[in-house]
Amino acid sequence: MNSTLARTAAFATLVVLALPAQSATAATAPAAAAAPTGILPVPLMPTVGAAFRSCSAKTASGLGYQVLKAGNGPKPAKDDFVLVNYIGYLAATGAVFDQNAGAPLRLDGVIPGFAEGVQTMARGSTYRFCIPAALGYGANASGPIPANADLVFQIELIDSRTPAEVEAMRAEMQKQQGAQEGAAPTAPVPAPKN
Repeated sequence: MNSTLARTAAFATLVVLALPAQSATAATAPAAAAAPTGILPVPLMPTVGAAFRSCSAKTASGLGYQVLKAGNGPKPAKDDFVLVNYIGYLAATGAVFDQNAGAPLRLDGVIPGFAEGVQTMARGSTYRFCIPAALGYGANASGPIPANADLVFQIELIDSRTPAEVEAMRAEMQKQQGAQEGAAPTAPVPAPKN
């Protein structure tokens, strides 16, 4: 029951904020005290070991993948909204460049390899995707991601919704907000003093 409420709340956040089609930013970690000789960066971005930077199979497009945990729910379509937990890191070094839990994303607003991979996943599954630069950012650098970088993502698909479902949720929330505003008691207006 709690996981259903959490998924609904995350999608409700997406509906209310009407996020533009773009990838989510890294989750921030609380500031941590370090040894007296230095300060750790926030958020803490660890390095992933070489064993977690490879995939056992490839699609026709060249996207590498490995099923870490199979799911049994429906698969999202290319323009669906998804709720995911993910970690993104560089294939060459394992340096984590992005991570997020409960991130609502629209698949047509992320890099091609991420979108292609998530569409192969059943709800409730966790995959590792090895994304060649051509399916990532290509020759363009993006923040901590250098140009022509191969990427790796571990993604857990928590839930997905069609654009029509999200629009229906948005309309229902607006209807409820309107009903709450209309039902709000008003304070009596004091009589003018003569």
